[in-house]
Amino acid sequence: MNIWRETLPEFDGDALEAKYTRQNGREFSGAERDAFAELERMAMRFALADRVLISTPMWNFGIPYKLKQWFDLIVQPGLTFRFDPAQGYFPLLKDRPTIVIIASGSDFVTGMNRGRIDMATPYLREALRFIGVSNVRFALIGPTTGPAEPARFAREAAHRRLVEMAAGF
Repeated sequence: MNIWRETLPEFDGDALEAKYTRQNGREFSGAERDAFAELERMAMRFALADRVLISTPMWNFGIPYKLKQWFDLIVQPGLTFRFDPAQGYFPLLKDRPTIVIIASGSDFVTGMNRGRIDMATPYLREALRFIGVSNVRFALIGPTTGPAEPARFAREAAHRRLVEMAAGF
């Protein structure tokens, strides 16, 4: 799935109302049912995947808005997680091998990130774990900008790591 080519629905109006209708155990209106059906299709597409590969840039220390929007759409009660008032949250998806590739202008691999914080990796790790996907390996690529030699070294190191990961994927 290429989220940049897909038309992702806005999570507002009927979709938002459907979420709260479902959480409160009420029946959907027709518009809410249609909106939630679209979220169900998206979540099911992900749930049926045997393996997952997420390749994303790091923008402003986090993930791009389209990837965040996709997570906001599929992380829904009754679709990818459930809540029990006495016991808390439970993931609903089966675990599966997942590789996340994150490219950044800075070097978050060796720590030469000049004090900036990688918020993409912990967000993705937690969002996936929350819905049941904990078999996640990360490949960070950076720096991707600046002097040619460090960028080339980062690409080569990431390539070696990805070759190793691919063997067990």
